[in-house]
Amino acid sequence: MLLSHIAAGFCWVDPPQPDRNHKTRLNSSPFRRQLVAPPSAAFHGVRMEKKDRKRRPICTADELHRVVVSNSDWKLALWRYLPSPEAPLRNHPLLLLSGVATNAIGYDLSPESSFARYMSAQGFDTWILEVRGAGLSTIGDSLEEDDECLNNLSEIDSAICDEIGKSSASPAKVMGFKDLGSPEVITKFEEMRLTRRLMDIFTRISGKLAGFLNPDLLEGGKNSAIVGQIKDFNRRLRAIIEGQQLFPAQILELQDRFSATLEEFQKQLQLIVKYDWDFDHYLEEDVPAAMEYIRAQCQPRDGKLLAIGHSMGGILLYAKLSRCCSEGKDSGLASVVTLASSLDYTPSRSSLKLLLPLANNEKLRPCLLLQAEPAQALNIPAIPVGPLLATVYPLASYPPYVLSWLNSQISAQDMMDEKLFEKLVLNNFCTIPAKILLQLSSVFQEGGLRDRSGTFFYKDHLCKINVPVLAIAGDQDLICPPEAVYETVKLIPEELVTYKVFGELGGPHYAHYDLVGGRLAADELYPCITEFLIQHDMV
Repeated sequence: MLLSHIAAGFCWVDPPQPDRNHKTRLNSSPFRRQLVAPPSAAFHGVRMEKKDRKRRPICTADELHRVVVSNSDWKLALWRYLPSPEAPLRNHPLLLLSGVATNAIGYDLSPESSFARYMSAQGFDTWILEVRGAGLSTIGDSLEEDDECLNNLSEIDSAICDEIGKSSASPAKVMGFKDLGSPEVITKFEEMRLTRRLMDIFTRISGKLAGFLNPDLLEGGKNSAIVGQIKDFNRRLRAIIEGQQLFPAQILELQDRFSATLEEFQKQLQLIVKYDWDFDHYLEEDVPAAMEYIRAQCQPRDGKLLAIGHSMGGILLYAKLSRCCSEGKDSGLASVVTLASSLDYTPSRSSLKLLLPLANNEKLRPCLLLQAEPAQALNIPAIPVGPLLATVYPLASYPPYVLSWLNSQISAQDMMDEKLFEKLVLNNFCTIPAKILLQLSSVFQEGGLRDRSGTFFYKDHLCKINVPVLAIAGDQDLICPPEAVYETVKLIPEELVTYKVFGELGGPHYAHYDLVGGRLAADELYPCITEFLIQHDMV
């Protein structure tokens, strides 16, 4: 819950609202939309925060709703974007699901680059679900404690927040780096001194992180696998640094950012150990709770929703359709759009194998079938994706660009504004349990994604679905390449599926996140999605 905000504490405060007369609004024939009714008694415990009331500054939606997950202490956050009164009336509300280890910000990065705002401008009552552990979803009874913690976390990068949107700010100032001089004036002695100092910094930081993982939390103490991984990372980093002829002194400021991240990580580690959920918890508990709540709020006449899922969000939609078919149940979905999603990655050369260390470890694969605890298999309870990305961001985006290859995993060249890309990396990612990656790693095994027992293969029942699907891929998506997307598409009845790949041979190109927030998405991709949704919005 709380770790999802580490190194992601800046956001739009009182964001300007987009023009309701947006030129991209479709002028299609009017549809009937039910008036919004008060929530049913089943949701009497749900807290809803309207725009004109005190609200967490990180939420940029019109309304922030909360829904309790049955048999748990989780309160899921639902960001709501009210439909434009000038748009055609729609019959179904629209649910948006995000990718693994991400929150709602990716769908609403700025007023000028907002997938959610675009859809609400087309008349769709749009809702973004933040599953357990992501964004503003909380655990426990005290929302006030969560508020206090979030407020504290929001100050971590307040200086960066002040600089966002100021065109006069240099990248170095935005990142908070000190002006320590240009590389040209650094002598060879200075270069050697700075290199040694940088390696000493990471040695101390690595030791500090290893010290956090004490025997009370993880078995094995200093001999645990995570300590070994930290030491290996430190050795690799030393090799990288020593291989550079010159290393900018500004990068030394990385120590402050990493130290702040680790400090918050230490405070919340005890709490994150208690997080014990996997992909199936999202599928069987979080998504159904959100859908039921949205139905109660919007009351569509046929009780159905439209749904769009990016990356893992699309995997959740495929899995739901498959599970409902296997059980002979109605999915409650009128149509589905998936962006860069698949249940089977085996035919592709997906870089996700590099990002999911479990996927390439043959010794650990049997753990999935045996339902072994990830903490026992890896000696780590969770993967701090957000803090790690925030920490390495300067290495990927500033000279000497040691980790520049990471940028192409998210967005193709020139497809995102530099400041928005920075905001995405520093705000959109969170910490997740190792169990989620352990289960998702089965997409690289024969038969594709399976449930936690290892006996149910989600792709086996897609041939029986009766819900229209639009599956979209990006031509330069390194995480979920087109061949991975098509591996799932080919299983769906031909009359129900539409498959599109965005990107041209000579450019522009679409990488993993460009399908949601690329600079050309509003002109090229969003209209394709709205046309499909409108076509299947009939009751």
